[in-house]
Amino acid sequence: MKFRRILLKISGEALMGEGSYGISPEMIRFVASEIKAVHERGVQLALVIGAGNIFRGVAGAAGGMDRGAADNMGMLATVINSLAMQDGLTTAGVPTVVMSAITMRNVCEPYIRSKALHYLKRERIIIFAAGTGNPYFTTDTAAVLRALEIQADVIMKATRVDGVYDRDPEKDSAAVRFDSLSYTRVLQDDLRVMDAAGISLARENKLPIFVFNMKEPGNIVRAAAGEKIGTLISA
Repeated sequence: MKFRRILLKISGEALMGEGSYGISPEMIRFVASEIKAVHERGVQLALVIGAGNIFRGVAGAAGGMDRGAADNMGMLATVINSLAMQDGLTTAGVPTVVMSAITMRNVCEPYIRSKALHYLKRERIIIFAAGTGNPYFTTDTAAVLRALEIQADVIMKATRVDGVYDRDPEKDSAAVRFDSLSYTRVLQDDLRVMDAAGISLARENKLPIFVFNMKEPGNIVRAAAGEKIGTLISA
């Protein structure tokens, strides 16, 4: 494996499978098996999962809700997804811990950086839930923040397409894929890989981001091995 420690960012929409809402048990099993394959190769893994399959704070605010309340609801939705993924990984025989930025001791542990590092060294997979614990910050920014805190080698963003394109490839068949990009190019061209705050934080700390297609079986292992199956964003 090329990378020793990885922060894997998974969108909430990815957990819907073929559905239009909620969590697909079949998709949870698939993702868990893919993650298990990487874990068995000795890679230390942490996850951040979005909440777009349940509730997105920005969408709630756009509909007239108070942004703070809407973002709090979105953060709680990430806890639901995290518990579902923990169940899938535990069933697959992978020791997994959910750590939340919002304290809720009856269902998961509070996030403590030193404890997270201890779990990683003990070969536990960690799922970081509830974003940063603050409104106005997306799970993309939370993923970059947690990756820096645990000293991850790379952020791997699992998506529905095989990298970053100049246009939406699902809408335009003439879209061109990039093999590599600079942080500045992503921000200048507004390529929307992650929100601007997350990209800027990664740029300041020279944390590489690799974007790839998670739906292809075996791709998480290939990405961890350094195969060129997506787009690398770096300095």
